[in-house]
Amino acid sequence: MQPEKKIRKIFMRPLFDQDSTNTAITLARMSLNEDLRDVGDVTCLATIPADLQATVRIVSRESGVVSGLPLIPIVFHELSSDVSAIVPLNDGDRIDRGTVLASLTGSVRALLTGERTILNFMTHLSGIASRTAQFVDAIAGTKACILDTRKTLPGYRALQKYAVRCGGGTNHRMGLYDGVLIKDNHLAARGDSACASAVADARRFMVNSGRNTSIEIEVDTLEQLLDALKEKPEIVLLDNMSPPQLRQAVALRDENCPTTLLEASGGITLHTVRSIAETGVERISIGGLTHSSPALDLGFDWPW
Repeated sequence: MQPEKKIRKIFMRPLFDQDSTNTAITLARMSLNEDLRDVGDVTCLATIPADLQATVRIVSRESGVVSGLPLIPIVFHELSSDVSAIVPLNDGDRIDRGTVLASLTGSVRALLTGERTILNFMTHLSGIASRTAQFVDAIAGTKACILDTRKTLPGYRALQKYAVRCGGGTNHRMGLYDGVLIKDNHLAARGDSACASAVADARRFMVNSGRNTSIEIEVDTLEQLLDALKEKPEIVLLDNMSPPQLRQAVALRDENCPTTLLEASGGITLHTVRSIAETGVERISIGGLTHSSPALDLGFDWPW
């Protein structure tokens, strides 16, 4: 077994929870069905002896943060294959180019058939984790945290948000069911641009229905912020505000409702995130973590 590489842990170990597991099983089945249907891997059947065994290594071609290792046994279980895996790392570990992420031993047919499915998952999830870690590193020493959004691929949300956690980020609400976020379109649909009344209605609904869900409202201006703060929302999202505006927003919050958290969002890049974090906001949400992170280059290295 390869000695475990000394890797700096970037945060508390992320949890591959039951939602992540259920999602992984469903997506693994869908992916393998796309490849195999009821026929199988005809290339392997035609060219690879049924009894041929080998050990293959999953190796990183670039540095980053690994995510998706729990999908390896899930994929091979769905292939009904006895492939054993030695995994010296954990999701959330920093890796360098050339790092061996896992060694897989078993049927060459199974290894070849599962290769693309495993790499599709792991390059995508590791890419999200790696990009998230870059943002987390960029704001180190400030009081802000990096959050994702609901801008996820259909069916992939649990895994993509897990990958954000692997990179040291924090999950925003998982869906529409677990958090109130009053956006500009909600205000427009109400025909009432007042932020305070929308927060008050949301608070009243939560109390009457026995829910204990935080209330967040999006604002575009400092005037809207002042209006929203009258009803003490747990979070106010400051949409597309410049650093000078964000600093003013923090000052207004501190003066009028210090318990409310402020979240910056909109067009945030690695070049701008530090200046945004230094304004004093507590939260920075970035949709690009899940919809635009480039894949991390990983590959199967064969012994011949």
